[in-house]
Amino acid sequence: MVEKIYIHVVSPKETVYEGELLYAVFPGYSGEFAVYPAHAPIISALTAGVIKCVIAEGTEKTLPINGGFAEVNNNRITVCVE
Repeated sequence: MVEKIYIHVVSPKETVYEGELLYAVFPGYSGEFAVYPAHAPIISALTAGVIKCVIAEGTEKTLPINGGFAEVNNNRITVCVE
């Protein structure tokens, strides 16, 4: 069984995306970073760019953002975006 991580992306107006992923790649201020299942807890500011959500092998969802913050804790990613 493939381990997954849950993501919840919200903007001030709505939930942008939520669901289970294999991993996600974020546009951080120091460069891109990836979050996989069992990732250490972090909070990071995000720059304008694209969040890449890898849902299954070969399946991706991209979410363009203008910046925001991501929190990772207990196999859950919470993202607040502009």
